[in-house]
Order: sequence, then structure tokens, then C-alpha cells
Amino acid sequence: MKIKARFDHFNINVTNLEKSIEFYQKALGLHEAKRKEAQDGSFTLVYLQDDYCHFMLELTYLKDRTEPYNLGDNESHICFRVENDYEECFKYHQQMGCVCYVNEKMGLYFIHDPDDYWIEILKVKHD
Repeated sequence: MKIKARFDHFNINVTNLEKSIEFYQKALGLHEAKRKEAQDGSFTLVYLQDDYCHFMLELTYLKDRTEPYNLGDNESHICFRVENDYEECFKYHQQMGCVCYVNEKMGLYFIHDPDDYWIEILKVKHD
């Protein structure tokens, strides 16, 4: 059997849903695609999407969670390629105060969200 799969979404847990939504809208131009509220009010799922593909970032907000998540030494991350002028995006992210790592030699940098998840930023490749 040959499986035919496609990417759907990537999940992260957040401690402040509105602050996280605002960050992803402002830093990366994502918008809310859909939302699911638990019947008992214990959690909210918000799916963010760009204007180019169907892949979504799922933000999970657990109502009773108050302490920050321990991300440990996990180096997993999500990567975005920016259509805009790369240098202008870098300056904008610097002004936002969210740039956390720069590797000029590799032509990339990372920003971090309010829960300290790292997001890689690359230029769009034009073939």
C-alpha cells in the first residue's frame, strides 16, 4: 500500500491565547481560520493560516494552565519563508523585539513567540 498524505497542521500549547494570536498576526501575517471551544470550557483550539496554502498552526489554550510550558532542549521548530524584502522583515522583527538567533552565514534568523517557541525565517526561493 502506498500512503498518500499531506500536511494539515502543527500544534503548540500557549499560555495566553489572545497574545499569541496577536503575535502571529503581527509577526507573520497569519489569520484565524477556525476555532473550537471545549463544551466544558476547559480548552480552546485556534487554527491560524496564511494566504498561500492549507497548512495550519494550531494554538491550544488550556484554561487552567497558568505556568509556562517547559520546552526543554527540544530544537523542533516551524519555518516560514517571507515574500517581503527579507532585510525589511528582519528589521521589523528586531523592532518587535522577537529576534532570538541570527545565522548570517546560513541566511536565516529565528524569532520567538510569547511562549518562547522558535520560528525560523527564510527568504522565499524563486526558481
